[in-house]
Amino acid sequence: MSYCRYKAFKVLAKNYLGIDTHSLFQEIQPLLEEVNMSPCDVAENLIVKNTSGGTEICLNNLIHPLKEAKEKAIKDAKEAKEKSKKHKNLTKLVRSRLKKLFR
Repeated sequence: MSYCRYKAFKVLAKNYLGIDTHSLFQEIQPLLEEVNMSPCDVAENLIVKNTSGGTEICLNNLIHPLKEAKEKAIKDAKEAKEKSKKHKNLTKLVRSRLKKLFR
């Protein structure tokens, strides 16, 4: 499955919101490059849920889950790094004890 990047987002924004540019695009662009979100999920967040809210609310509806996904990805990466470090430390400990055992 491919993920939605900025170029695809612009097509979705044009199709769903009828806009080519907006000041919030500058905030959305780097988030889409850092976060893996499907085009379907992006489109779902762009759909007008409040007719009085307009495009600004729709774009903010997308920014919020993008930021959450970015924070989760950072947290998951840190946890994976810590887990890897613990595994390496445990491996070193086991090797050193095995060396002592078989001397």
